Amino acid sequence: MSSPTRRASAFVGHLRERRYRELLMAFAALAVIAGTVALFPGMEGVTKGIQSGVTLPLFAFLLVVAVFAGAVKGAVGFGYALITTPIFASVIDPTMAVVVLAIPPWMINVFQVGETNTGLDYVRREWQLVALALVGSVVGVYVLASVSTGPIVPFLIGIMLLGYAIYQLASSFVVVEGAHHPVLLGVFGLLEGFFLAVANLGPLLPAYLHTFERDRERYIGGLSMVFTVVFTARIVQMAFFTDLLTAYRLWLGCALAVVTLVGLLVGTALRRVGIDERRFDWAVTAMLVAIGLNILRKTGPAVVGRLLGGF
Repeated sequence: MSSPTRRASAFVGHLRERRYRELLMAFAALAVIAGTVALFPGMEGVTKGIQSGVTLPLFAFLLVVAVFAGAVKGAVGFGYALITTPIFASVIDPTMAVVVLAIPPWMINVFQVGETNTGLDYVRREWQLVALALVGSVVGVYVLASVSTGPIVPFLIGIMLLGYAIYQLASSFVVVEGAHHPVLLGVFGLLEGFFLAVANLGPLLPAYLHTFERDRERYIGGLSMVFTVVFTARIVQMAFFTDLLTAYRLWLGCALAVVTLVGLLVGTALRRVGIDERRFDWAVTAMLVAIGLNILRKTGPAVVGRLLGGF
């Protein structure tokens, strides 16, 4: 196995040769670093733009959460927003959390598109998935900007996650080749884009793709390509067609993305050296179960309260 120094040297060499993989990875990292530096609000303004009550120690805790979530994403291909969004939304305004947390996943997914060497061939093959995910994202951003959906959307996501996990465990991680159906894939892409935009929670597509794709690099590369399109559209739409993405929120998202990069590199290294196919299946399913239970724990009481209030 090559040493970190040799790998770094090889990366720089390939970057100078303008290879697609290294160029995309460097672009993702440099974009958020540039945003962090250019939009820095000054030390006195680091936490002022969030809300009162967010101290520097609490802000540092949020950074640690971002690093951990980045490591999970690097290892299993998803989970960043699913980990960070509930925690951030419990500390700051939930809408602000959804907006700010669009930036780090964009960086991560562009990085992983390059890292897995996923290119336009994937887009040509799965254009329905990508296109409908984009449509769902556009609709979702408008809903986020104008409607309060409350806890019902994440609650439904939690129910679906637990149902999927039970199915996978009962079938011993069976690979269902027929699941790769253009219509079903398009439907899941549409729902994925919508849920990501509205609640920053997007485990449906990872769960669906996991039913027929067990190659880790193709699985993670495919997810990253779809997520890159969705998050790019979200950021552009929020910046130019709504008042959701302010300069401070863009800076905060870039700053979180920079620290997230540390976790992403750690998780990527773990995936490449320490997770075989069976462990990967267990890791994905365990993540989905933990996320589903956490979502239900947070949203269940509110949903039940609304239902009982309707009688």
